[in-house]
Amino acid sequence: MKKYIALALFAISIVSCKKNKTVWDTDWSSPLINDTLSLENLVNDSTISEVGGFYELDLNRTLFDLDLGELIEIPDTTISEEFIFSGTLQISGGFNFVNSVEEHNLDLEEVQLKTIVLKEGFIDVKVQNPLGTTTIFNVELPGVTKDGVTFNNQYSAPPGSNASPGIVEETIDLSGYRMDLTGISGGEFNVLKSKIIVSTALDGPDVIISPADITKVDATFRGVKVDYARGYFGDKVLSDTTVVDLEVLDVVSSGAIDLPNTSIVFKIENGVKVIAEGNLLNVSNENNFGNTVSLDNAQIGSSFNIDPATGTWDALVPSQKNIEFNSSNSNIEEYIENLGNKHEVGYHIQLNPWGNVTGGWDEMFSQSRLKVNLEANMPLTIGVDELVLKDTFNLNFTQNENNTNVKSGEMMIQASNAFPFSADLMAYFLDDDGNILYQINGTNPIESSQFGSIDPASSLMMCYSEMKLVLGEEILDDLSLVKKIIIQSNFNSTNPNSNINEPMSIPVGAYLAVKVKTKFTSENKF
Repeated sequence: MKKYIALALFAISIVSCKKNKTVWDTDWSSPLINDTLSLENLVNDSTISEVGGFYELDLNRTLFDLDLGELIEIPDTTISEEFIFSGTLQISGGFNFVNSVEEHNLDLEEVQLKTIVLKEGFIDVKVQNPLGTTTIFNVELPGVTKDGVTFNNQYSAPPGSNASPGIVEETIDLSGYRMDLTGISGGEFNVLKSKIIVSTALDGPDVIISPADITKVDATFRGVKVDYARGYFGDKVLSDTTVVDLEVLDVVSSGAIDLPNTSIVFKIENGVKVIAEGNLLNVSNENNFGNTVSLDNAQIGSSFNIDPATGTWDALVPSQKNIEFNSSNSNIEEYIENLGNKHEVGYHIQLNPWGNVTGGWDEMFSQSRLKVNLEANMPLTIGVDELVLKDTFNLNFTQNENNTNVKSGEMMIQASNAFPFSADLMAYFLDDDGNILYQINGTNPIESSQFGSIDPASSLMMCYSEMKLVLGEEILDDLSLVKKIIIQSNFNSTNPNSNINEPMSIPVGAYLAVKVKTKFTSENKF
């Protein structure tokens, strides 16, 4: 009986009790980042060099490079000649019925060429015979030579008619040909001479020739590129405003850097035997927070002469024009320290500003170039004062109150820093409209190497730091509202002896090794 009473009481207790979810907390962590930042991948790529154990900024660049083909452009040109006999005549074999010497003007606008040597190009020759016998076309271009031999080709066209003429076509490579463009008199320019003789074949039958019979010769010059030119190259103007975007600086939000003893030289190299005039109209940059700095120097906005090159084909000496911007003659430091991510450079170069003063003796050779080079070598000695870099990340996180949700968490950062800069980190949490919901500051900074000691492995000054970004329960409860996170870094170059931000040199091999891991405490309900 007691056994049955006990069983009944147990059954009643099960039916009458309400079961609650089991609740427990768990701590878990995971590595997020394990990376090293250094400048070694920039060394020897014409950006960073090594001098005396420290890095140096190498900004030697060619900004503008004009070759001969861009300056002297010869359009595709067709020379077309039609020959019509003045009367009706029976002619026998070997009769010469065309003997023509003509001049043909090349349309080169203001450019006046007397002599050119072709780097490449072709001539397509097409002859058309309307007679019922084979005709011989002798096509000569006086003044067009290669290795001292004049261009002179002969074509044998088959019998034909006006409706269906006998045709011969040929394409000839003109590379290496020299062309005299001074015409029959020798005192003209842009004039090509031709001499065409057409006769019937010696062994051909007698034929009737009349004004209805049209004999044609077409010669098309195409794809012509010049290797040498002499004449007057006109007063061509090269003018533009170039915009250069440095997207890497888009992350800069505020603050300043200091680059002492900065110097930049623009070197204009003229390998063409032509006088020119230049003008650097404007040099300016705008940074990520809207501040614009224009480079200020007496030579900006003022015209300057560019001398012609000297020498000959095998001994050409380009002229040099140097424009230097340094700390004593300009605001170059202010310009660079503005950290502009958009740069504008306006320039104006005019050839022969005073007309044809050389009497048609402008010259360009295969190696002639008109270049603008930027030369800047400066020690990578940088002072930074509250330099703020920002980057934005998207976030999509949803808490589950009924099962598992994160109650608290933190990002733990371990840094080994051989750069002479310290950094304070903070994070901003934004909603979908860009409103800041929360801000978290790092518990302590990533210290500059200046506050550390010599690392035996690398022989570099090294400082080891640990910091945290703590995520409280209040933030985690609203994580579903957070759509973006902004990570902001505030950099300084603080001298540990004076506690003042000063320019610091970056030693060769400097690096920043960072390990980041997350640690969360979650509440689990099941």
